Amino acid sequence: MTDHQTKADHPVGAPPAKPKRRRFSDEYKLRILEEADRCTGSGELGLLLRREGLYSSSIATWRRWRRQQLPEHPESQKPATESQLRHEVARLKRDKARLQIKLDHAEKIAALQKKFAEMIETMETEPTGEPSP
Repeated sequence: MTDHQTKADHPVGAPPAKPKRRRFSDEYKLRILEEADRCTGSGELGLLLRREGLYSSSIATWRRWRRQQLPEHPESQKPATESQLRHEVARLKRDKARLQIKLDHAEKIAALQKKFAEMIETMETEPTGEPSP
């Protein structure tokens, strides 16, 4: 081979080196989120993502991060979306159904214990068929 290697400076036939995962500073994330929050027009957010080489999932992940790390931030205090409310309602309905089943079981056990206690009480108060000495 000459002084100039192939594109990635690796031997022919060898796989290319694994690219490094990008890491973003908190300041960068906040700056991009501020820009994303200002995007109101059609396609503005897409332009921002293409310019920065980001995916929309990164913005969503960073927004969740901001809500956890900076709860006092105005964008962190937005009311829940319709989708979030639906998920919360579904979770609460599942919890209610699970707790209703547990309550039903507890009431049945309490009724059985009451009947058992009544049976024991009647057995103790009934005279036995044996003559007394």
